[in-house]
Amino acid sequence: MSRKRSLQEEPLSPIAIREIAVGFQRSRVLLTAFELDIFTALSKGARPSNQVAKALGTEKRATDRLMNALSSMGFLRKRGGLFSNATFASRFLVKGKPEYMAGLMHTAHLWNTWSTLTRAVRRGTSVVAGHTDAGAAKWRAAFIAAMHERASKIAQSVVGMLDLSRVCSVLDVGGGSGAYSMAFARVKKGLKATVFDLPDIIPLTRKYVKKDGFLDRVDFIAGDYTTDDLGQGDQRDQSRRVHNTGVNTSGNTGPGSRPRQGFDLIFLSAIVHSNSIPENRRLVRKCVKALNPGGQVVVQDFIMNEDRTGPAPAALFTLNMLVGTDAGDTYTESEVRSWMKAAGLRSTVRKDTEFGTTLIIGRKAG
Repeated sequence: MSRKRSLQEEPLSPIAIREIAVGFQRSRVLLTAFELDIFTALSKGARPSNQVAKALGTEKRATDRLMNALSSMGFLRKRGGLFSNATFASRFLVKGKPEYMAGLMHTAHLWNTWSTLTRAVRRGTSVVAGHTDAGAAKWRAAFIAAMHERASKIAQSVVGMLDLSRVCSVLDVGGGSGAYSMAFARVKKGLKATVFDLPDIIPLTRKYVKKDGFLDRVDFIAGDYTTDDLGQGDQRDQSRRVHNTGVNTSGNTGPGSRPRQGFDLIFLSAIVHSNSIPENRRLVRKCVKALNPGGQVVVQDFIMNEDRTGPAPAALFTLNMLVGTDAGDTYTESEVRSWMKAAGLRSTVRKDTEFGTTLIIGRKAG
């Protein structure tokens, strides 16, 4: 019996409905503790709440009540008036630890946009005002950290699902931290990857790539895929040409720099959901133009079933796009295939990952 059918046949009780309705309270307790950095404040040992409040610059009584709530949820332990981190909190929530979940700061930022859901549904688009310069910088850093945290765990497995036998150059559009570009480089020796992202993102990308030691395998191009071209593919038949690197050989990675050569594979991971249907049609056409003969466009995203009721995480993510973007959405397989077909891609296939996302792959003739 499917989960969907089970829920239809066994309606939620009033108690269960209320548990869903008040679920935001536990979320807010955790996110506030993360924003205040309470777990890091306790990283050197048990302390009373007034000492934590002094270290963080927060009010004593309110800090004590927050830490009591964290104890009730299992994140902290309280003994003899002293608070300490639970083992898992020490492992995942203390800044500087190897497995620190830095991406939770982006989740904290999402709290603000999700609080506007009612107004967004009434209007049909995001109602969130733009950030100040300082606020935008913090948001970008938190967003890229969150995307890197997820992508770095799954990228190599996802890339391993692709046919790279004739791929020497990859363009990673909206590549963020470069996690997937580095995964391509790990999976295939000699492959050169290029991250194409906004001018204010590329400096963050470079830091992640440098940290992981891939500056010699990953290049960077600053641009905006909604307004800029992605390059021009090699017009020669694939069987007769020599693979090029697909990199910006001028070394210019500033605003306005462009790819000089085509690519064997163009990767769009978590990109199409930020755009409207017309924007995605134009983007896929640009990708095809920048492909070498026989090259591939790979879309990775949450793909909805045809009646748009599932998968459940994708249905919820649709609302994340509603509150946070002007026209973003999640799309069905048939919609993505239609963009690829209109752009001239053929032999389109679907591959479902074990991480809740789907790869839809189209190939250019050649």
